Amino acid sequence: MILHVVKAGETISSIARSYGVDPERLRTDNGVGAEGALAVGQTLVVRFPTVVHVVRRGETLASIARDYGVTVRQLWRHNYQLAGSSDIFPGQTLVIAYEGGSLGTVGISGYAYPSIARPQLQAALPYLTWLIPFTYGLTNTGELLLLDVEDLPAQAAQRGTGALLHLSSMTEEGQFSNQRSTLVLTEQALARRLLDQVEAEVRRRDYRGVDVDFEFLPAEEGAAYAAFVAALGERMHAMGRFVMTALAPKTSRDQPGLLYEGHDYAALGAAADLLLVMTYEWGYTYGPPMAVAPLPNVKQVLDYAVSEIPAKKLLLGVPTYGYDWPLPFEEGITRARSLSSGEAVDLAIRYRIAIQYDEEAQSPYFSYTAEDGTIHTVWFEDARSTEQKLLLIREYGLSGGGFWNLMRPFPQGWAVLDSLYDVAGS
Repeated sequence: MILHVVKAGETISSIARSYGVDPERLRTDNGVGAEGALAVGQTLVVRFPTVVHVVRRGETLASIARDYGVTVRQLWRHNYQLAGSSDIFPGQTLVIAYEGGSLGTVGISGYAYPSIARPQLQAALPYLTWLIPFTYGLTNTGELLLLDVEDLPAQAAQRGTGALLHLSSMTEEGQFSNQRSTLVLTEQALARRLLDQVEAEVRRRDYRGVDVDFEFLPAEEGAAYAAFVAALGERMHAMGRFVMTALAPKTSRDQPGLLYEGHDYAALGAAADLLLVMTYEWGYTYGPPMAVAPLPNVKQVLDYAVSEIPAKKLLLGVPTYGYDWPLPFEEGITRARSLSSGEAVDLAIRYRIAIQYDEEAQSPYFSYTAEDGTIHTVWFEDARSTEQKLLLIREYGLSGGGFWNLMRPFPQGWAVLDSLYDVAGS
């Protein structure tokens, strides 16, 4: 894999020709539109096939996988254009293997709302170990607030991906409520009832486990939260399932702030089987313009996390999006717009702006002037920033990573992941 930064005058065809690769595969792997428009400074993932197969009449994806001693999931990951479908046609060229070896096998999770476009979901599933529909919450009486997950678990199972029940402290309005989590954590009878309901839903939907995400907990509830996760873990283990929990991005044990205080890394590390460190949202909707996940900040959190929790229990949170801030920034007034990486590149193309890259944050950014004269600054994720984050999995010896979230297309992110690691099935 080579990450190519587009220069003035270059086209998909000229770049593909210079590397000796198929221009159509280069385009689809990077989510470039059919017209082939590029921005100066845009990053493209270039991959080099070593084994290819031209589909013959009567062959199926399963028969081709069997003939080459690979899995259908591998064929899907090596051929993003299949979009998780088994539909192939005579004369179609499939990549069986790419140049370069894997850094190892990892577990990868990804969050999705039930409203996700099904073609987008199906394309992403082969790159995941676990799909996590977002989210089951809590009622005002501390009971399980059900989520209509529609066909998401079935879609995941069809592509060798497990599904997890995501249990959060969210309300019907989609807001985290520490009042509702406090109710559960301070009343043992309510906690047991909630655990009964979660267990029943896991059985009903055949979830592979539960991912718990109670946020904004006060420090005095840290021990009760860890005890709740441990109790849930006991139930899941008895069923042959597991429990995971999400961690606020702390850098020290006594870090102040409601987001951090109730998350006791050591206690939760002992209680859960896996823990996702939410290493994103430094740049956020109401904050000043900056990278969503600056690499030094991410590493600072990981340095602390591995001092409290075995690295093999940790998953690295990986963002798939960016923000567009109107300027000047005014605290409490300015609101950034969330956008996909592809939408960010489209803005740069539209306004003929060269994309810059911050070497310290390891993140792309640019500024543009809209039609109304407002200056905007955009920070987002691309193949370069994603590669730097995914390499931390090997550097720190982590179990894998988790993508927040799948609602925005990010094909070149999957290409980078597939170039670096093998993804475990469920």
